Amino acid sequence: MSLTDLAVRNAKPLDKPFKIADSRGLYVLISKAGKYFRWDYRFAGKRKTVALGVYPDISLKDAREKQEDLRRLLASGIDPMEFKKQKKIETQSEVQNAFESVAREWFLKNKTIWTAKHAETIISRLENNIFPWLGKSDISSITAKMLLEVLRRIEDRGAHETAHRVKQICGQVFRYAIAIDKAERDPSFDLKGALTPTRSKSMATITDPEKVGALMRDIDGYRGNIITRCALKVAPLTFVRPGELRHAEWAEITLDRAEWKIPSEKMKMRAVHIVPLSSQAITVLKEIQPLTGNGKYVFPSLRSGSRPMSNNTILGSVNFFV
Repeated sequence: MSLTDLAVRNAKPLDKPFKIADSRGLYVLISKAGKYFRWDYRFAGKRKTVALGVYPDISLKDAREKQEDLRRLLASGIDPMEFKKQKKIETQSEVQNAFESVAREWFLKNKTIWTAKHAETIISRLENNIFPWLGKSDISSITAKMLLEVLRRIEDRGAHETAHRVKQICGQVFRYAIAIDKAERDPSFDLKGALTPTRSKSMATITDPEKVGALMRDIDGYRGNIITRCALKVAPLTFVRPGELRHAEWAEITLDRAEWKIPSEKMKMRAVHIVPLSSQAITVLKEIQPLTGNGKYVFPSLRSGSRPMSNNTILGSVNFFV
């Protein structure tokens, strides 16, 4: 007599696991841990058992359909158990070789040398622009045409600069895949000139020696807040980024050694950066030390000593002179 779904549903576990038979070797193994569909068969004279799923995730109807598919393989001289093992290996290989899997592996290996902000930008660009369309594709099967179609989506929303950035990121992922033997070439290389060109933006700068001299004299004659004035004086003496200047801490500066050691976590490439301090820079730092030396930041916020000077304070003052 064939098994019914009602019988499977109402079956209660006993002290020991037991079986409820269906037909042609299909049965349900009932235990305290759950209800498992199994199929017993013989291949090459040996008795074997294949797991078909767990009830109720797999219904009796589903289990019978799976059994029928495997019976066809058996009739063709194929061992169903070995077939399932091979399919599982192939599926795992497909997942491991998928673009998203390789990209996330590359990301994890590199994020330790990036700042948190840069790492977040990299992964968000992949998650928002690439993974939804190419994430599940075998990385070795992705062509230049496939990649270009996805990059065109970015361009269609007017984000031309982002399209170029994403292309560069994908190129790094493909080159990593080549290094670990999961791809043979980088299709992004074939897209040179395929994207809409972007205009490079020149940063505001002064290169004329006379104008540089005039700027330095203007800064020297600045009579605003002393913290802002000292920050403006130190900037051209150290050539650091505005963010690094604003977040300078007294604990990082050793005046006796004329050295400012910026820790790796503050740098884009996650490496300690040592800034030699000229005698002029040391003079400025000694000028402000009595005012801010007991706090954390060399150039604290004008409103709160517990926070660094705002970005607008630095840039606004520089733009005023320029």
